Amino acid sequence: MNVEPSGQACGATVTGVDLTQPLSKDEASAIRSAWLTHHVLAFPEQPMTDDDLERFSLCFGQFGDDPFIAPIEGREHVIAVCRDANETAPLFAETWHSDWSFQSTPPSGTCLFGITIPPIGGDTWFADQHIALKLLPADLRAKLEGKQAIHSAAGAYAPDGFYGEEDKTSDRSMNILPSDEARETHLHPIIRKHPETGEEGLFSCLGYIVGIEGLEQEEAVGLLREIYQYQGHEKTIYKHKWQKNMLVMWDNRSVLHRATGGYEGHDRLLHRTTISG
Repeated sequence: MNVEPSGQACGATVTGVDLTQPLSKDEASAIRSAWLTHHVLAFPEQPMTDDDLERFSLCFGQFGDDPFIAPIEGREHVIAVCRDANETAPLFAETWHSDWSFQSTPPSGTCLFGITIPPIGGDTWFADQHIALKLLPADLRAKLEGKQAIHSAAGAYAPDGFYGEEDKTSDRSMNILPSDEARETHLHPIIRKHPETGEEGLFSCLGYIVGIEGLEQEEAVGLLREIYQYQGHEKTIYKHKWQKNMLVMWDNRSVLHRATGGYEGHDRLLHRTTISG
């Protein structure tokens, strides 16, 4: 197995392993080590089935819960990230986020497999939040030390959220299921140690963070906006280009990610699993 770093802020390409076959313990261990080091791993030329995708995911933890998006037919733990060629609904997941950070125990990782990849556009950007923390001025970091962020999915998946009932009248191809359960809140440290490596980093950002415990809302939002510019700073970013039959896995505890467009007139389809925290 060969691990080739991207040369950008994070990310690496892994070759010399066949993901259409069960992984040996040594292979799974080597992949986990590379994952923790590089935060984002791309496995090109892997003609995987959904069975293969699920089996691979389970090598790194149990399945996480994917709320507010219906699984594909016949599967419990695979969702489709898709967009039709002529779709006009706003792009899904275009802003920086860490998957499902609003859960009481957010997922450790996400696996995304490329099925239909447009010839242009559709890159996924990742932002290393260990680097982002190091970029913060000392006085700004001091304001964050010990602070707990209030996480919620209300702005996205509540009935009156961005992907709520009004969005359901659009031509969106993804099967999104808004719910009042999105209004639930959970607390997580803004600065936290990675549970496996111990490395400190920033966790999640505006979008799924709706406040900071102990601060007035105006002060909290101002502080979140101030750190946001560092969280997506060019020094933190890896710009990933997709290929058909490519699997990408990333560490939600270490990176933010966002979708990009630029493939109008082309279909795009990827299948996704979530690895529990």
